[in-house]
Amino acid sequence: MNFINVNGAKLHYRFDGAVDRPVLVLSNSLGTDLTMWDLQIPEFTKHFRVLRYDMRGHGASEATPGPYTIEQLALDVVGLLDGLEIEQANFCGISIGGMVGIWLARHVPERLMKIALCNTAAYKGPAEIYDTRIASVRSGGIDAVVNGSLKTCFSASYHDRAPSEVEKLRSMVLATSPEGYTACCAAIRDMDQRDTVCRISVPTLVIAGSEDLSMPPSVVQSLAEEIPGSSYLELAAAHLSNIEAAGPFTAEIIKFMR
Repeated sequence: MNFINVNGAKLHYRFDGAVDRPVLVLSNSLGTDLTMWDLQIPEFTKHFRVLRYDMRGHGASEATPGPYTIEQLALDVVGLLDGLEIEQANFCGISIGGMVGIWLARHVPERLMKIALCNTAAYKGPAEIYDTRIASVRSGGIDAVVNGSLKTCFSASYHDRAPSEVEKLRSMVLATSPEGYTACCAAIRDMDQRDTVCRISVPTLVIAGSEDLSMPPSVVQSLAEEIPGSSYLELAAAHLSNIEAAGPFTAEIIKFMR
């Protein structure tokens, strides 16, 4: 495993692909780790040097005391790029990873070539949703939220046809630090980037899932409409579109990034 100290936290990261290819950073969703991108790696590495990392509080990265903010999580990406001496990269983030991408595109556009914002939004309210989730984890651990998470991450039909992927996600969620999970819930709860997305100048692809109950297509499409010149794509999937619609997702990201 590779680790780097960034902004007071030890972050776990991994490179895949040839060193002479453009870098593509992948940012994971709430309650997952960098293995959530496994289905993309065989094709992505034909075109990119892929940099995956576990978000602060997730996977093998350190769970520092919370709450976190989206700015803090985005500055972790900047610190990761600085520490690895990467001047510019493409970026693809899903869910909270996409929220991180919004901040990066607005505040450090010079570090980005192109960006994909997937199953995400600039604002996710009401706050009570995440207050309830935080309270559930604090009282009952990650076990208290894992079943609800699985229901929103994948459609009912995907649960039936891909039980191994569903169980892989269950293991990922259960392995997440409760402190890291709740700290990231607070980051989502407190985020409001609606006033900034209209000033994003980085070439942007926005992806939604047609069956995403957490980030409905109407919300994700509104995000795309606010970002000048962005492209919008809707896939037949729920929240984790990169897994449920892995083939089309992978192909569209490569097409856009190249």
